[in-house]
Amino acid sequence: MTDYGEEQRNELEAIESIYPDSYTVLSENPASFTITVTSEAGENDETVEVTLKFTYVEKYPDEPPLWEIHAQENLEDSDAEEVLSLLQQQAEENLGMVMIFTLVTAVQEKLNEIVDQIKSREEEARLQAEKELEEAEKKAFQGTVVTIENFLSWKAGFEQDMAEIRKKRQKEEEQTGKNKLTGKQLFETDHNLDTSDIQFLEDAGNSVEVDESLFQDIDDLDLDEDDPDFDPLALGSDED
Repeated sequence: MTDYGEEQRNELEAIESIYPDSYTVLSENPASFTITVTSEAGENDETVEVTLKFTYVEKYPDEPPLWEIHAQENLEDSDAEEVLSLLQQQAEENLGMVMIFTLVTAVQEKLNEIVDQIKSREEEARLQAEKELEEAEKKAFQGTVVTIENFLSWKAGFEQDMAEIRKKRQKEEEQTGKNKLTGKQLFETDHNLDTSDIQFLEDAGNSVEVDESLFQDIDDLDLDEDDPDFDPLALGSDED
C-alpha cells in the first residue's frame, strides 16, 4: 500500500533544497506552497515571471495536485493559459510519480520560449513600423496616382469652386454698380466739385508765362478799330 504522506514529505524536503529562494509554505495540512519561476533574461534584460501555487490532494502522486497561477509579471493572459495547459499535460504524463520538479521545469522552459516570442513580436512590430514609414514616404514622394475616378472627383470640386468664385464676383460687381453715383449725385454729395474747374483755371492762369516783347510795338500799329470795314487780317496782305 502506497504511503502518500511519506512520499509527499520527501518531495517537499527536496523542493525546499532545490528552490530555497522561491519556495514558500502556505499551509501544512493539506500541504500547500508556492514556487516562483523566472525566465532567463531577454535581449533588453526583460524577464517573465510566474508564481505557481500547488496543493497536494490526499492520493498524490497517484492523483495530480491542484495548481493555479498565484501571481504573474510581464505575462500576457494568452501566455498564462498556455502555462496552465502545459501543467495539465505534464501532470497527466507523470501520474504515479512525484512531479512538482517536472512541472516547474516545464514551466521554466515555457517562460524562456515566451521571452523569445516577445523578442520576435517586438522585432516584427519594429519591421512593420519601418515598412509603413517607408511606404508613407514613398507615397508622399510619388504623389497620388491619377485615375479616372479621382480626376472626375477633382474636376467636380474644381468646377464647383470656380462657380462660387464667379457668383461672388458677379455679386460684388452688382453691388458696386448699385453704389456708383451719377454726376449730379457727385455734385450734390461733394460741394468741392463745383469749384474745382474754377480753381483749375485760376491755377493754370497763374502759371502761364507771357512774352511782353510781343506787345512793345502795338502802339505803332495803325489800327482803325472804329472803322466798321476794318479787317485786321488784311493788314499783312501783299495786295496792299
